[in-house]
Amino acid sequence: MGFELNLSVVDLLIIAVSLVLAITVGLWAGRNQDQTAKGYFLASRRLPWYIIGSAFVSTSVSSEQIVGTVGAAYEHGMGIANWEWFTVPHYLVFILFFIPMYLRNNITTIPDFLTRRYGPLCGTIYSWLLLFAYVFIFLVVVLYSGSFAIQRITGWNYHAVRFGLVALVAIYAIKGGLSAVMWTDAVQCLMLVGGGVLLFFLALAKTPGGWAAMMQADPQRFHLVLPPHDSTAPFLGIISLVLTVGIFYNAGNQVMVQRILGARSRWDGMMGVVFAGFINLLRPLVTCFLGFVVYYWVRHRGAAPLADRDEAFPFALAHFAPEWGLRGVVLSGFLAAIMSAASALANSTATIFSLDVYGKIINKNADDRSLVRVGRYASFAALFLAALCAPMVGQLGGIFKYFQTGVTYLSAPISAVILLGLFWKRANYAGAKFGLICGSLVALTVWILDIEGVMKLHWAYNALAAEVLIIVGIAIVSLKTAPPDESQWKPFRWNWRWLTDFSAEAKRPWYQSWVFWFCIYASIWAYLYWRYW
Repeated sequence: MGFELNLSVVDLLIIAVSLVLAITVGLWAGRNQDQTAKGYFLASRRLPWYIIGSAFVSTSVSSEQIVGTVGAAYEHGMGIANWEWFTVPHYLVFILFFIPMYLRNNITTIPDFLTRRYGPLCGTIYSWLLLFAYVFIFLVVVLYSGSFAIQRITGWNYHAVRFGLVALVAIYAIKGGLSAVMWTDAVQCLMLVGGGVLLFFLALAKTPGGWAAMMQADPQRFHLVLPPHDSTAPFLGIISLVLTVGIFYNAGNQVMVQRILGARSRWDGMMGVVFAGFINLLRPLVTCFLGFVVYYWVRHRGAAPLADRDEAFPFALAHFAPEWGLRGVVLSGFLAAIMSAASALANSTATIFSLDVYGKIINKNADDRSLVRVGRYASFAALFLAALCAPMVGQLGGIFKYFQTGVTYLSAPISAVILLGLFWKRANYAGAKFGLICGSLVALTVWILDIEGVMKLHWAYNALAAEVLIIVGIAIVSLKTAPPDESQWKPFRWNWRWLTDFSAEAKRPWYQSWVFWFCIYASIWAYLYWRYW
């Protein structure tokens, strides 16, 4: 089933202006940033908190979030909103334990941290794992889901859309590096959140009885806390992901961490994440709640059933967006989500390949100009290859399942190695190599058993089991081999002083404290979970 729209001249003009604005901002922000590797890959470490927070959100709210999560919410209900709302524990762990360590040690990439904490092979293994994942798990999903929705909404040729998106992203992301990507992300964050929230409230306004009617018709679908045996979003499994996917996605994922590594201060890095938390309170309105409205119309208002749950978002746009320009606004936000995620992934691919593969393995004497040039080649190659492979997502269980399972099993070995590196001084090079190499095999085995139906548990539990096995393996190997030198573990082992040691930065009044604002954010979050318990 398709939901092709007739876009008006106003819609097309809004889309064109938004694209020109985003590209112009990117080119402006990225000017002169390609003169040095630090400027191109880390934005010269001058990023303020509001740019970091906006980019943190727009990078994570991409097309697979919108299309896939709206579809999953249509099928399963409010439990899916946990993937968007259950952020306080994740962000608290990131702020308390990882941001201070990364910034005080001037880490440039996650492989840089793994190399300095353990040894060179660990950084190399991570580099190749993530280069593969960024292209074949992250980027393919972004390009597939975005092209999928746009083709069904507009009738435009699917292949032309896919490669057109690559061309748009390449214009500014490859030229200007991280600074271009981050400032464009901030603009696109406003576009995607604004357009998504507007569409949700218009859809709700067209629904007789609104939110209350939907809750009354299907009260069992409006609960965040689902039983441990739930097949989609068991709350116990959601909690367990704080130590698996949460550690990887926020603290061990170059795409997300790179936003923090470019911060102009530790305070800006921490406040950026807190700001992202406030924006994330709106995320389900963009990525989930439309699915509830579509479900209500299909089940209780006589709308035709969907052939595929991933068509829920195109359905909403076709049926609830009026023809006086709003479709252009929403599609601009949707395009912003695709471009933001794709540019971030392309930039992080370039950073890892250029600094940690080319600069440390292929050409150790490479100068800044060579590193930037190779990074640009890597960005384009990642985008082009992902565009070629994107159609395979549709054959592998749908957008939401493909992305969630792929990230979940990828995270286990990386999270285990990073956690022990931060909290256990005895973790050594041999143990970390075991964790990354054998741990990847353990995670792959668990994934295969899951696919074959041998392991009946939800993938969140399987990922936790895999990570525990890997941690035990790392501990055994580390204790059986020589301990690391103090110079390897001491700079990276966490301690409380990191949270208050801002001696190199100006003191700030209480109302600028990240703790103060985090408490407000956490209080709102706690109320939402109490309300929809």
